[in-house]
Amino acid sequence: MRLILAEDSTLLREGLVRLLTEEGHEVLAAVGNAELLLKAVADDPPDVVVADVRMPPTHTDEGLRAALEIRERWPQVGVLVLSQYVEKRYATELLTGETEGVGYLLKDRVVQIDEFLDALERVAAGRAAFDPEVVRQLLGRTTHSDLLARLTGRERDVLGEMAQGHTNAAIARRLHISQSAVEKHTNAIFDKLELTGGEGYSRRVLAVLRYLGS
Repeated sequence: MRLILAEDSTLLREGLVRLLTEEGHEVLAAVGNAELLLKAVADDPPDVVVADVRMPPTHTDEGLRAALEIRERWPQVGVLVLSQYVEKRYATELLTGETEGVGYLLKDRVVQIDEFLDALERVAAGRAAFDPEVVRQLLGRTTHSDLLARLTGRERDVLGEMAQGHTNAAIARRLHISQSAVEKHTNAIFDKLELTGGEGYSRRVLAVLRYLGS
């Protein structure tokens, strides 16, 4: 795939460039601030942008703002945002739109190369990819605890995997259950959380994440 990286840490940025190049991907640009990121995307829109949340000059939310602008101006471009810590406000902000192909990973996850590359592939394919720790904290902080209490332990396991953006087949492998069991649990989850009308797998995942982040 074709990628643009935005990370102000030279060490991490160059490490990602090397990793992705060795994996056969094309890195169109690797920049250190949000302004250069937006310019690079405008010059040659990639398949996916990988951007740090906090970037110069203030190191607050420049990367996130750039990611949101990219999603608005170039909706075909997937966005995978990296953060040092779980920041619920930023994760939730990424979920407010109807677009697909978004991800939020903790930087610690990047060193787990297989998981990072898998998340990248999911975002490029138009699906969601959310860090397990982000999902865990969203599950723990949701104001809809009354509805979540309806779920069985296994249904909560499936919900957590689904919210990360895994397909039913992947969930079945990860939880060591059949795909038909995953489908059964998924239907039960949407019934119990009163989520209906979603079209497409990724949209349903984003609907659940928006629900959990409220």
